[in-house]
Amino acid sequence: MTGDLILAIDVGTGSARAALVDAGSGAILEIAASEYDQIVPAFGWAEQRPADWWSGTVVAIRTVLGKHAGSKTGIAAVAACGQMHGTVLVDSQGRLTRDTAPLWNDKRTVGLVAGFEHSNPPSSYLAESGNPPTPAWPGFKLAWLRDNDPEAYQAAATVLMPKDYINLHLTGEIAMDEGDASCSFLMNPRTGRWSSAMIERLGLDAAKLPPIRSPLDILGHVTAEAAGETGLPEGIPVLVGGADYPVAVLGSGVVSPGTASDVMGTSSIITLITPQPLLDPEICNVRTVEGHWGPFTLLETGGDAMRWARRAFHEKSLSYADIVAKAAEAPAGAEGLFFLPFLAGERLGAHRNARAQFFGIGAKHGLAHLHRATLEGVAFAVNRHIRVMEASTGQKLERVVASGGGARSEFWLKIKASAYNVSILVPRETECGIVGCAAMAATALGRFAKVEDAIGHFVHYEHEVLPDPAWAETYARMQPVFDKLYRHSQALYDDLDRLEQR
Repeated sequence: MTGDLILAIDVGTGSARAALVDAGSGAILEIAASEYDQIVPAFGWAEQRPADWWSGTVVAIRTVLGKHAGSKTGIAAVAACGQMHGTVLVDSQGRLTRDTAPLWNDKRTVGLVAGFEHSNPPSSYLAESGNPPTPAWPGFKLAWLRDNDPEAYQAAATVLMPKDYINLHLTGEIAMDEGDASCSFLMNPRTGRWSSAMIERLGLDAAKLPPIRSPLDILGHVTAEAAGETGLPEGIPVLVGGADYPVAVLGSGVVSPGTASDVMGTSSIITLITPQPLLDPEICNVRTVEGHWGPFTLLETGGDAMRWARRAFHEKSLSYADIVAKAAEAPAGAEGLFFLPFLAGERLGAHRNARAQFFGIGAKHGLAHLHRATLEGVAFAVNRHIRVMEASTGQKLERVVASGGGARSEFWLKIKASAYNVSILVPRETECGIVGCAAMAATALGRFAKVEDAIGHFVHYEHEVLPDPAWAETYARMQPVFDKLYRHSQALYDDLDRLEQR
């Protein structure tokens, strides 16, 4: 049995998870999780303690090892992925200089971002950063820490992302993978190295940035100290690993141009696979595990639109299945009713203060129309993003792979397939991040020539959702109206903000 298993670790926002995966088939044999909380010191802030990530990882590893007989001698490699953008400061001994790290959803840098946008036109930084500015990026988080916690910043020798901190505990070695680095606002997408221009523009210390390495590289090996804490045997190879988002895209089978990933959780993220990044103020870019680029757009309110409707219309008394069944009572297009799903604003563009709205309500409309319009509004908003990326690449989308909680609703998938007018595939294994970690490790161990081969062997699709021709025709006529509503409503958002300030 020796060498037949891979230990995959996923450092999420809600929990640390560990899984034992069959190195030959990619099948998940055991999985365990250990939860921890977010800390909210002020409105719009979100932090966690990196020490909690490590203690949670230890608990999860020990749990899966205890569940699977012989696993200690059967693990061939360890591969981790983790939440992106969580900015961890450590000193030269690997000790935290700040007990907490601001997370991906922390908005404390919004003022820094606004100031940067005011002083720097996109043409002056997109080629160096590969991305438009947002409060999520670690470059802005580092600038905030420099200004607001100078003692921790000055004492820090290196900045790490969450999975890098776990790898440091496992191996004593430091690196950042290309995926996390590409979304730092500090990596030049052409060279794959830290951008001295962006570092200087943000006033940061280049010496604090770790080496950038391929996620498939062997970073180091489990140390005696880590073995004692986790129960793992000393000396097991540990990969550099990857950011959870591109690793999950990999684990869903999206590895070639013409295919898109639609990750529907709280938000909705559409990712294309392209040879080069798309340098556009409305598009973000992440380096993919297999070495391509993943231009992506993020709709802040994806699955959260249904969660809002369940609370607002039913005070949580109905299940999500009940809401979907109610939406199915209305015809496609909800008889001319539109929903703009910007309940939490937008991440990119000049209108982060965008608002949600229903448009076109008439006496004929009822609750079923409202629910269907909510689901369709998310599909229209995502389709707008798809067409922005298609226009930038000149490449037509051929198929979409769905994952996340939204992939469990067949009805919503049918709406989206019809709005996009392409088929949607649903992976059999929903733990796409774990599968991606296993594929990376199996490739690094030499079981596959390239990671795409591992994915072809590991990933299988449960079913395919095809567009409904009649729905697709209705949605094609509605999409231009949705787009016009989107553009014309922007003039009102600042007015709404001023009303709330009084």
